[in-house]
Amino acid sequence: MAWQAHLELHHQRQGDRTVVRHLHNGPLRILKSLYPEGEAICHNVIVHPPGGLVGGDELDIRVRVDEGAHALVSTPGATRFYASDELQASQRVSIDLAAGARLEWLPLETLAYPGCQALNQLRFTLAPSAEMMAWDVTALGLPSADQAFTHGRFQQHLEMPGLWLEQAHLDGSDQRLMNSPLGLGGQRCLGSLLLVTGYAMGRERREGLLEAARLALQSAPAGVRWGVTYPQPQLLVVRAVAPLVEPLMASLQSAWAALRHAAWGLVPTAPRIWRV
Repeated sequence: MAWQAHLELHHQRQGDRTVVRHLHNGPLRILKSLYPEGEAICHNVIVHPPGGLVGGDELDIRVRVDEGAHALVSTPGATRFYASDELQASQRVSIDLAAGARLEWLPLETLAYPGCQALNQLRFTLAPSAEMMAWDVTALGLPSADQAFTHGRFQQHLEMPGLWLEQAHLDGSDQRLMNSPLGLGGQRCLGSLLLVTGYAMGRERREGLLEAARLALQSAPAGVRWGVTYPQPQLLVVRAVAPLVEPLMASLQSAWAALRHAAWGLVPTAPRIWRV
């Protein structure tokens, strides 16, 4: 039996406090709101009790952040796409930010098991003066368990309509893609960290954010290959690949901390769940 799950998060500003209203259908929930940095920033953790997705499962997550609200959303563990004979499993995330809103979308990594048929989609829209940081981290196979990603398909879709679109179709049997220097070059973990604004940033701010991210990544663990670019004036992208997910995630956390301070003047208050 396939799981169909839907979760809506609506963050609002009430006085000096950001609060969340939520609706759910199926096995998708949030834990209680936490305020480790004061009432202005609401931390939430999304929980998927089944622990993973198999063929036919669909997760639909929609996040709306109203004017002046600031939310940080994470997960307690990896999103797991298990092996499937035929049917595709999908996770679709849609984010909508009002003017002056801020969101940090920071789920832990996605694990693509050998033989999975997976779709992972992130789509976001920002009103003018809204800002967002988001990352997406994927680990192909289970190297620690000696389960290489030699078969299966993982599709990635990241989009800011009208401004930016990135799609990937990773087939474990495509050795040229998986191992060529023009493909993944033998790496099995890849991640992107985005800083997005609803307006074109000025050159001085763009250069300052680039420098902050690059300085943070200079101390990345051995084996992590990274780059930082501005594909267009509303979007900074940090890219990284590595043989294992732990050093890659540590690198993106360092870049996130540096960008959070450089962009918003906030100290890097990591979600408590990351330290469990």
